[in-house]
Amino acid sequence: MKKKIVTALGLLAAATVIYVFAAPSYRQGEASMAGKKAPDFPLQIGGRQMHLSDLRGHVVVLNFWATWCPPCVQETPSLNQLQQLIAPQGGMVLGVSVDQDTDAYAKFLQDQDVIFPTFDDTTTKIPSTYGTSMYPETYVIGRDGRIARKIVGPQDWQDPHFVESIEALLHGK
Repeated sequence: MKKKIVTALGLLAAATVIYVFAAPSYRQGEASMAGKKAPDFPLQIGGRQMHLSDLRGHVVVLNFWATWCPPCVQETPSLNQLQQLIAPQGGMVLGVSVDQDTDAYAKFLQDQDVIFPTFDDTTTKIPSTYGTSMYPETYVIGRDGRIARKIVGPQDWQDPHFVESIEALLHGK
């Protein structure tokens, strides 16, 4: 009988751990990020020097990624589709790569037909400013420059839940 109780408690503990790590609140990052001003940073897109703050007025889906990260590679086609959906509405996907190998970065963009603006942060200072420790990690930033949501891990950006939440920001809801 004692062995059955110990086994049951072990299974319950394992189920609890799995639930905690699979729960949306864990996968979606810290709730405390919502409402905070997105840290500004300089970047270069298409040869043009700018800052994240120059994109105020747009909804920005800021995605930290790398070519050596299989989940990032998996997520890229979905981010391309999201870019096509939100760009006409005043939104954009902005990718920030942490690749040290600039040739691998350039090859990846070409091979994957990446259509959203990207920036290669070889210093990795930008993601560290955001507290990013896993890739991919994404921040949805509202038109006011405030973080609406932090999302950890690869996502299907065509999931109705994500589309509705981003469109709500695009339409000021």
